[in-house]
Amino acid sequence: MKATSQGVSAGGWCRRAVMAGASAFVLGASLLGFAGAAEAQQGDRIRKIVLVTAPQAGDPQEFQAAQLIGQEWRKLGLDVEVRAMTRQQLTDYVWQSREKWDATMWRMVGRPERSDPDELIFNLFHSTTARAGFNFVGYNNPAYDQIAEAQRREVDVAARKRLITEAQQVIARDTPYVFLVHPKNNIAYLKSVWDPKTIVDQGGIGIRNFWTFVNAAPVGTQKDMVLFSADLLVAINPLYISGGSDSWITDLVWDRLMRVGPDGLPTPWSASEVKWVDGQTLDVTLRPGQKWHDGRPMTVEDVIFSFEAVAGDESPMYKPFVSNIASIEKVSDSVVRFKLKTASASFLTSTLAKINLVPKHVWEPILQGLATSPQNAESHQERQPIGSGPFKVARFALTEEVVLEKNADHWSAPKMDRWILRIVTNQEAALGMLRRGEVNFLSDYRGDPKILDDLARQNTNVEVASSIDMGFRFVGLNNRRPPFDDVKFRQALSLAINRNLMVQAAWNGYAVPSGSVVSPALAAWHVASITRANLDEAKKTLADAGYALVQNRLHYPSGKRETLTAE
Repeated sequence: MKATSQGVSAGGWCRRAVMAGASAFVLGASLLGFAGAAEAQQGDRIRKIVLVTAPQAGDPQEFQAAQLIGQEWRKLGLDVEVRAMTRQQLTDYVWQSREKWDATMWRMVGRPERSDPDELIFNLFHSTTARAGFNFVGYNNPAYDQIAEAQRREVDVAARKRLITEAQQVIARDTPYVFLVHPKNNIAYLKSVWDPKTIVDQGGIGIRNFWTFVNAAPVGTQKDMVLFSADLLVAINPLYISGGSDSWITDLVWDRLMRVGPDGLPTPWSASEVKWVDGQTLDVTLRPGQKWHDGRPMTVEDVIFSFEAVAGDESPMYKPFVSNIASIEKVSDSVVRFKLKTASASFLTSTLAKINLVPKHVWEPILQGLATSPQNAESHQERQPIGSGPFKVARFALTEEVVLEKNADHWSAPKMDRWILRIVTNQEAALGMLRRGEVNFLSDYRGDPKILDDLARQNTNVEVASSIDMGFRFVGLNNRRPPFDDVKFRQALSLAINRNLMVQAAWNGYAVPSGSVVSPALAAWHVASITRANLDEAKKTLADAGYALVQNRLHYPSGKRETLTAE
């Protein structure tokens, strides 16, 4: 049966459901786990809660964290099943079946364009992105929407920071997510293959980034960078943000007008110049001589098409990034003009450095064919992906390997010959491949980071770099479904979790506790210490909202019926 959302106001339906005559004795008895009088006053027992997660072999940190979370939630009187799925199954289940699941382990990966918090503040939680976009938990708070919209328009840095601070505080209160940790990126590579002076450490990202892949210089005869992904790839598609590992490929195959530099600031890339004409108009001059991988020239018409292609429903995940564009027009054969609906503090980073440039002659007929189909652009996979970036797709099998070769004609051609990504879903197997030299850039290691440090001490050819990620690990709570549609219930789930224990037990100390959607790696925007943990306070929060323990099992407030069964 489909759940009905009750909104996210501080009171929620739970307080309305408490009978007017419920006594303090009943609530106190419920908190202590007494039955009797409490049992007669309470609603249905809460069904089994299913928390889905990646399997232990694929992501041991996430799996261990899920076990710890299940353990703490059971102390509240909940029946919790921790259910492991392969990453591909989990993604499809959560993303495509938004009404069905209860709670999911999830991660927001650090990407350069997220150095401006707009994507985190707006796209993750604005109600317009709930149906098919990033707001997959279905959070809906009109007051929050207004804050998220206002920070986009505010060009005064101090005023915008106040809005972003307020947004973080609202999210901490409403708890659509249970924030866990900001992990440290722990990446190892072979110094016998790659010159350490050419490996770039990008703030909030680490050394696994676009600038490293373009600039890494071989020191010997091995000129191929061999990496690995712990997840099966979903797609190689410039109109679909399909996952962390997929995005590494997208970054390299498709150019953008701007890129976020290692310093976190937007810098021209396919554009030679970006110039504001006024507060809502800017002119972009294209770098001359750019070509698509099939040899055809990149034109202003291609650029305009690239932004228009994601403005409709064909690409729902990219649509929010262009929603503030009022018009795009050709000024000359090398200049395109963007006019915005409102002033935007983050447009250079969140839009010009986000949207992939795609060839009109390739994608226009594809989109025309999809216009009469129930599917959108996200379901389309080119047989031979065509971009203009510093790497070309040589061959790919999404469940096995992707091979990119350098685009020697690119104005910033890579120093390596090939970039080879292998799918290795077992962390121990990937570590063994590094020891044997079968991979020379350990790009997606999720095992015990101490093992990497020990390996580097034993093998002087191994270099390890560690930095706090601008991304975060969290539990997504399905706000569409009871009991998660009650803010008090969500708050209690968050209060029950000890983040310091998570850091030590699941991430072995290689993370910092998370209390916000904005990482401490983004120091200018981060708000510290707005999420706390206290199991007794979690129990009290539930009791004050009318929930009660009956024979050590948590029940809804008085009169509330259970309308769902566990999936």
